[in-house]
Amino acid sequence: MGMATRYDVVVVGSGFGGSITALRLAQAGKSVAVLERGRRYAPGQFPRDVTRADELLWREPSRPQARGLFDVRFLSGIGTVTASGVGGGSLIYANVHVRPDPIVFDHPRWPKGFTREALEPYYDKVARELDVSPFPASIPLRKRDLFQQAAGRMGRPTFDPTEAVSWTKPSGPGRKVCQLCAECEFGCQHGAKNTLDLTYLARAEALGATVWPGLSVSHVQRVAGGYRVHYRDLATGAKASVEGARVVLSAGALGTVEILLRSRDRARTLPLLSDRLGHGYSGNGDFLGSLQGSREEILPWVGPDVATVMKFFDRAPRFTMVTATFNKPATTVLAGMGQPKLGPLGGLAAPLWTKLGPLVHAAFAKGLFNKPLSNAVDPSRTSNLFGIGQDNANGRMGLKGDRLDVEWDYAGENAELVARMMGAMRELASQYGGTFAPLVTWELFRRPFTVHSLGGAHVAESPERGVVSTQGEVFNYPGLFVADGSVIPTSIGFHPVMTISAVSERIAEAVAHGF
Repeated sequence: MGMATRYDVVVVGSGFGGSITALRLAQAGKSVAVLERGRRYAPGQFPRDVTRADELLWREPSRPQARGLFDVRFLSGIGTVTASGVGGGSLIYANVHVRPDPIVFDHPRWPKGFTREALEPYYDKVARELDVSPFPASIPLRKRDLFQQAAGRMGRPTFDPTEAVSWTKPSGPGRKVCQLCAECEFGCQHGAKNTLDLTYLARAEALGATVWPGLSVSHVQRVAGGYRVHYRDLATGAKASVEGARVVLSAGALGTVEILLRSRDRARTLPLLSDRLGHGYSGNGDFLGSLQGSREEILPWVGPDVATVMKFFDRAPRFTMVTATFNKPATTVLAGMGQPKLGPLGGLAAPLWTKLGPLVHAAFAKGLFNKPLSNAVDPSRTSNLFGIGQDNANGRMGLKGDRLDVEWDYAGENAELVARMMGAMRELASQYGGTFAPLVTWELFRRPFTVHSLGGAHVAESPERGVVSTQGEVFNYPGLFVADGSVIPTSIGFHPVMTISAVSERIAEAVAHGF
């Protein structure tokens, strides 16, 4: 059965915002179509052969046939990693769900009514749907214990976050409990993760919502009685469209802002979009480093990717920190890269940085990330360090040609945050008796990598301050909504998915209202 020409609601993207919207509108008895650019993955189908780059990486411009799981971009001011697949970022995130400290919502960019207290009922909804719980204290986990001990010696508080994982009882047929294999961020082959395709979206489909993979949306057009969503079938190249009385853009901060910019500035189908579109991008302060040479074995590949969070919220610039860990093969390769001492490339950094995409794709295809460069480092005594902070959310998103770009002097504008994070990572490494180094791309290019893109279509009280209303409706375009990380107006400094999801639950109520 093919796609209908019109639905009550058309949702673009099947990540947290899209899946939440799909379920809540299906529960309201509405016809719902979800358009997703990526493919559907079942447990056991996630790519593991890193030499098959077209199955691993998503559509580098020079290789449009690449339709893999990971969309890695080297934008002018920052590197980004997002997912492509039915279930969006839930397929590759670390499952961590945190309700951030109330102080996060004190920033003046948050409109009135957005507080930790006001969002609490929506956090509760998300927690129920995804069945979140902390890693069981009863299960031995060396990396958790060592991290907590180090934090204690540093005088830093920690907490064990809730995670969307089945720890002790399978959540459904054909699914297993967590195998403690640290492959959360590569796609769970065991069905232990409570990903969106197995939770919110599955429930929406059971109620009649339809999901259409392999469709890439270009722009949105206002028509009588709603909106027309223009897309291209990536398998055939054919262009088509579908109409919705209401349309919800949930393609992630990068995807949604790109669609809106193209609709305003290229297709000119939404000319009245706010001038604030594209302003205020945040990488949520993501900063990566490594710990090597621990005096004790850490065994980073045993357990979930993340088990404990350390807090640095006593003063600004605030951040949290975790040991982000991967399976044994990935850890061995990363350890083999060592901690080279390199200086910044200066004037060469910008032109080289934006050309790294094809080089990375080629490196995977040639097997350069398939084995360690050196065996001098014991991978069992290493760990990745991951800081998540309150950056100044001052990135500027725009179109370069027909593709999204982000311009941002991150290193200059967030120097204090970076210095504080690096100092904490260095101190943590010393607690282990090891050494610290930042991610090599930071050393060379002074550009961070983020897996937590936020902003660009801020929720606000007026179009002079943002792109969507406090109900998620696009200013000047009734019936057009945004529900994803692009509406978040500031950095959070904690894992952001719980807040994105809570805000999306709130917006879903508004989409359903008044039909």
